[in-house]
Amino acid sequence: VQLQASGGGLVQPGGTLRLSCVVSEFTLDYYAIGWLRQAPGKEREEISCISGSSISTDYRDSVKGRFTISRDQAKNTVYLHINGLKPEDTVVYYCAAPRTVTCPDTVSSYTYWGQGTLVTVSS
Repeated sequence: VQLQASGGGLVQPGGTLRLSCVVSEFTLDYYAIGWLRQAPGKEREEISCISGSSISTDYRDSVKGRFTISRDQAKNTVYLHINGLKPEDTVVYYCAAPRTVTCPDTVSSYTYWGQGTLVTVSS
């Protein structure tokens, strides 16, 4: 099971970005995919998750309205669209998968991890 995150980079405040998570060796139908982030000195936190069936999506309260998770079944890819980027969004973003089709309740339930992609929001 492999996850490859990409799409990070330098963006001006207020800008938009789309992060991609390409999944290989398993299909999205059977696994939820989450986006998480980790700021220096802080614990990793879940931002959003989409279930394997795409029936449900979850968002952290602090990102609701600015972050949107979606997926392209044909490309086996999950996206995280970020609008209105703020300097505090400057962190490494990871995509990860639990061993379940439903979104997990805890970060520790994520089993498979991508390598992370750095987003820097600065003028």
